Amino acid sequence: MKSRHVPTLFLLIFFLLNAECSVYTANADNLPGELHALSAVLMDGTSGRVLYAKDGEKPLPNASTTKVLTCMLALENGSGDDYVPVSSNAASQPEVKLGMRQGEQYYLEDLLYSLMLKSHNDTAVAIAEYIGGTVEGFATMMNRKAKEIGCKDTYFITPNGLDARDNTGIHHTTASDLSLIMKYAIGSKTFLKITQTREYSFSDLSGRRSFTVQNTNRFLDMTDGVLSGKTGFTGDAGYCYVCACQKDNRVFIIALLGCGWPGNKGYKWEDARTLLEYGCKNYHYQNIWREPVLPLIPVKNGINPGKDPFAETYIKIAASPSGNFRHKQILMRNNECVNRQLFIKKSLNAPIKAGEQVGQISFFLNGNTVLTCPVKAEEDIQRLTYQYCMKYVFYNFFH
Repeated sequence: MKSRHVPTLFLLIFFLLNAECSVYTANADNLPGELHALSAVLMDGTSGRVLYAKDGEKPLPNASTTKVLTCMLALENGSGDDYVPVSSNAASQPEVKLGMRQGEQYYLEDLLYSLMLKSHNDTAVAIAEYIGGTVEGFATMMNRKAKEIGCKDTYFITPNGLDARDNTGIHHTTASDLSLIMKYAIGSKTFLKITQTREYSFSDLSGRRSFTVQNTNRFLDMTDGVLSGKTGFTGDAGYCYVCACQKDNRVFIIALLGCGWPGNKGYKWEDARTLLEYGCKNYHYQNIWREPVLPLIPVKNGINPGKDPFAETYIKIAASPSGNFRHKQILMRNNECVNRQLFIKKSLNAPIKAGEQVGQISFFLNGNTVLTCPVKAEEDIQRLTYQYCMKYVFYNFFH
């Protein structure tokens, strides 16, 4: 017979298992303190869980941090040895720019270094027109990709992040969405290679013009473990920054929007360091698995072979974690608790096969489901039939 997976809509919370709390003694009650940024997020770069937020869902202009997504779309839809032509539109972009001239051609790979190391606006438009046909077509691709990644309030108009407005609204994202975009990007080895490069030299296809670009991500030299980062500035956005850092086996993503205006260029580095130190001090991986003691579940119209058909029938159930589930860890702060709940029907219907899924255990952290584990029957339960009852009566009373 088919295994009967219990639909979530019909599950009942049978009982609440004991909450499990982390055991680290770091003073996690101390929040990062005052930040310069209007909006900031510290995210677990593995799970995508927001560890700290200051107005993390507030939509704001995000300047050249937009180029993280521009780079990823180019990597996914182009090849490094593609020839990218320069249009008059690309050549006419404002500073900061490479200084490309209309009619020139460049390798796509070279332009990605120009885009991510020195944040050239003309480079971004040339890439967008090549990949998307037009800037508008590329913007459609960007917004579609942002939704695929999980962004909830992101709307991009330009590939370079320059302040812009159209009938839909302004060019913007949130610190939470920007963190998700960076989380997605660091999954690309090529993206990491580009953004970790300190200096890169190249020329146009004709070889007549040569360029050298240096990485503007000063955070690379401020702390170890920086995986990637992108700065940005416009008049509306202020200074912005997004980065990913690895500390031991932990990956932290930091996104800062509206982090000061001219005269306060260093605020983004201060805030990034503050959030990184807060994450390192307070968040550690914890093994959340505890072997649960589960109840016997009544079974309607069921019978254990050889047992009294007139007695109530119960079935043994057990958690059935797969693979290395028992060793699954979650980045948690001191005093955070994982609640475990068993979801199963109050009673089951026979027949039931051993190994059949009859419910699940869900693990909740701050109200959000972080893991689920199937619960399965440990034994067969046959359906009670008239023939079985007659055989039982005959054997026990007339034999």
